[in-house]
Amino acid sequence: METISNEIAKGKILVSDGAWGTFLQQMGLKPGECPESWNLKFPEKVFEIAKSYIDAGSDMIETNSFGGNAFKLSYFGLGDQVYELNRAAAEISRKAAGPNRHVLGSIGPTGKLLVMGDVTYDELYNAFKEQAIALEAGGANALVIETMSDLEEAKAAVSACKENTSCEVICTMTFEKSGDQLYHTMMGVTPAEMVQTLIDAGASIIGANCGNGMENMIGITEEIRKANAAVPILIHANAGSPVYRNGETHFLETPEVTAGFVQQLINSGANILGGCCGTTPEHIREIARIVRND
Repeated sequence: METISNEIAKGKILVSDGAWGTFLQQMGLKPGECPESWNLKFPEKVFEIAKSYIDAGSDMIETNSFGGNAFKLSYFGLGDQVYELNRAAAEISRKAAGPNRHVLGSIGPTGKLLVMGDVTYDELYNAFKEQAIALEAGGANALVIETMSDLEEAKAAVSACKENTSCEVICTMTFEKSGDQLYHTMMGVTPAEMVQTLIDAGASIIGANCGNGMENMIGITEEIRKANAAVPILIHANAGSPVYRNGETHFLETPEVTAGFVQQLINSGANILGGCCGTTPEHIREIARIVRND
């Protein structure tokens, strides 16, 4: 299979998938239940999510493995099942994707803070290495490190993936607009500041996910593109900012609203467009329609 980067180099704009966590909740994932446990308990439901995005027009599909590192899984008493749960996640998405679409092994943060002394760099590296190897074994041809706020943790993850697998490595961080109207992660990293560090660590594609709807992703994309004119950019936006109502989180951005910002994002330099929290197959279908001029 051709790499994602090579497809982009030929001028293609690619469509990724949408939310997994909110989709799992709609399908019955209970509060406090481990999402990754469903890869073994309810593989048919996980497959249904993956296939729904493929059917909506995704060129690539993620895996149900965002919290699949040893630190997160240990919280649920599953720390000894890192390999099994991640491999199963990739196998399910590969089955849905078939041989001609990309499977992105999803790798999220550990929840441990280097700056607080919770964990060492080597411990982070080894946790990400373990997860990455299992995802590749299950059929992932790329790994997407996502929702990162600490640049050192992101660097550890990228290095672990690049040095221990043959997968293409993608890394996205999560930015919020602060009082100075600039974008920062929770740890103070700007879009421009992440670029060279992640490329040097081995990421071939970088970008942003979560935290913002499509409209705010335009400014973030522009900042990344100013820092580097050539690196491919992936954007996974939320379906707008979350609204809390009656103890539940709602995302109000409709598929049509999301799609309305697609061309501006492409003009700003985005190469891969998909969704994060609250987005659905309908959002992806509308993004694909604009990208492919259907």
